[in-house]
Amino acid sequence: MRQQPKRQRSKQGIAAALAFLLFGALLAACGNSPKAEVNLQTDELKQLVQNLSAGNKKAQSASISSSSLKLVDDKGKETEYVLPEQEFFVSIAPYLQQTHRCAIHNLAGCQGELQQQTFTVTVRDSSGKAILDRESLASQVNGFIDLWLPRDDTFHVTVEYNGKQAESDISTFEGDNTCITTMQLG
Repeated sequence: MRQQPKRQRSKQGIAAALAFLLFGALLAACGNSPKAEVNLQTDELKQLVQNLSAGNKKAQSASISSSSLKLVDDKGKETEYVLPEQEFFVSIAPYLQQTHRCAIHNLAGCQGELQQQTFTVTVRDSSGKAILDRESLASQVNGFIDLWLPRDDTFHVTVEYNGKQAESDISTFEGDNTCITTMQLG
């Protein structure tokens, strides 16, 4: 077997390295680079969540867990936003007839039955203190009522609509569900 001269092997190595760098730059330009982690001010993050829920900001996916919002924009770029340390996001879709199974809410994909309807909502913490006391809240265009509750507690939630009522206990500990689709009004 004939060996290639050192100069030719060196040129091949440089060409391979340049091809690798070019491929990496191309992937980054196409939005396939590793996701960025962003810390927004609490008010900015809440406004972003509100805009996604209301349909004012479009995304391929906007999955919100107990610790972060993972957003994939229309161009495929992934960004992860860290949620506030003291507040927990939960989205409730009260329903009459139709629901879906859900644990982690997707602001860009989950759809509840009762869109843009007004509900009377009461939320009490584990000590009985009212966080919301018969507040009139409207569901978004996606049929969900978004709430920011204190972390690390259990809450009793009552939702009323047109003389019907649903009650549920929810909790706001790390790893808990952010999508509540089990509250059938009856």
